[in-house]
Amino acid sequence: MHSVRVTLPYHLCMLAGTDDEVVLEVKSPVCQTTILDALESRFPMLRGTVRDHVALKRRAKVRFFANEEDVTHDPPDQPLPEVIASGEKPFMIIGAISGG
Repeated sequence: MHSVRVTLPYHLCMLAGTDDEVVLEVKSPVCQTTILDALESRFPMLRGTVRDHVALKRRAKVRFFANEEDVTHDPPDQPLPEVIASGEKPFMIIGAISGG
């Protein structure tokens, strides 16, 4: 298991009743899928907010960053950098903004 730091946008913090950064125990390999599985397991009220309930696909207005790089469109089972798996840097979940 890996202790992974995850930052959440304000509205998800409020829904989960937590700070903007949480530490999750994530099984190997550390990837988007295993992080989101751990997040939804620890905070069941977040199920369906970051990814669809059934298809488990990322919601359109959600972005993921690892080691300051946008990994939103990377394969969800692709292992993330060691700095994420080690907890040195956080995996960031960000709500996208659209409009004009």
